[in-house]
Amino acid sequence: MTDDIVDRIAGTSPALAALRERRPQTRAQLQASYQALFHPVSTAHVDSAERVLVAAFATRLTATDRTSAFYAERALDADPQRARLVIDEAVRTAGAGPFGSYIERGLQGENTDGIRFTVDPALADAIGERLAAALAHTHLLVYRPREAGADDLERLLDAGWDEDGIVTLSQLISFLAFQQRVIAGLRVLDAAGVAGGAGVAGAAADDGVGEDAVRAGNRSDADVSSADAEEVAA
Repeated sequence: MTDDIVDRIAGTSPALAALRERRPQTRAQLQASYQALFHPVSTAHVDSAERVLVAAFATRLTATDRTSAFYAERALDADPQRARLVIDEAVRTAGAGPFGSYIERGLQGENTDGIRFTVDPALADAIGERLAAALAHTHLLVYRPREAGADDLERLLDAGWDEDGIVTLSQLISFLAFQQRVIAGLRVLDAAGVAGGAGVAGAAADDGVGEDAVRAGNRSDADVSSADAEEVAA
């Protein structure tokens, strides 16, 4: 049987893993996305260390949980010096988000303000301009996705990212948000037992990431509520 990364990180019980098997296509798609992003055929545009460093940063911004611990460990294995700096920066700049301003008429009442992240020049010198730009873009998509625009892509290009690399980076950030939310929901379901499990057979959920999935909140496993499980199971 193929090692399922979600089951491995979540530490799901056999009963919940069996429920996930009732939606084999969505489970397989989530696993295939992980394989494509972290074990790609080519790392020409985004190298392996960059992938796990961004993953450690993005998931720690979102929560202190099994997912962030998983990627932190892999980042430390791949590039210990930069990983420590990246993880420390995520801890320092994590918040409650999302924030940002809508440009659409009628939505301005929902505008919120909060963290605006820029990479300190000393940190940029230590980790490199390219990774620093990736962290800034990651922070933007985690906390201010509604504000991302062409200027932000230009900043990545200026730092040495090419178009293929930018696409991969954006896909990576979106995937991590979804994966982290799924795992949080699975752990809630596992903790509650799977009584009435037919209603949560879709725990893997269909692929797709909205703004709510992009920002689950800066929480630990203990903070995750049953609402997360309901969203994941929907």
